Amino acid sequence: MQQFTRPDTVDRHLIQGGFTMLTLTEAQQKKDRPTLYRVDAVCTRTYRTPDGTLLTVAGAYGPNWYATLAEMQKWLQRPSVGYTVIVEAPELREHEVLVRWATREELQPRRQAAAEERTALRAQARRQQAEQDAEAAGQASLF
Repeated sequence: MQQFTRPDTVDRHLIQGGFTMLTLTEAQQKKDRPTLYRVDAVCTRTYRTPDGTLLTVAGAYGPNWYATLAEMQKWLQRPSVGYTVIVEAPELREHEVLVRWATREELQPRRQAAAEERTALRAQARRQQAEQDAEAAGQASLF
């Protein structure tokens, strides 16, 4: 059985991610052009699959909607947020994606990749600190 993904839950996660929310009706979301709005923002609505599962459609709006869409996808697929974003689905427009809760199998590789990224960033920070300590001690590199 699929788990329902409610728009208000997705909205809360998007707001936590720093996204501006638009209040649009479902008819406006389906009819309007994404560049019609002056501010880069997102909006969600309910989507029912053929088997009856409720999911969420999230759309990006504004003059730079394409970048907002990419940022939104990246944010929602973070392991700490825990969604899966589906780009291709029936009735979706170019500025919309389908959002559902991620499964454990989908989250495990994301968590591993995030841990590897954190390890690499910590190693880089240690190297930079060692270089700064060496320069402060008068051991500047020649190149």
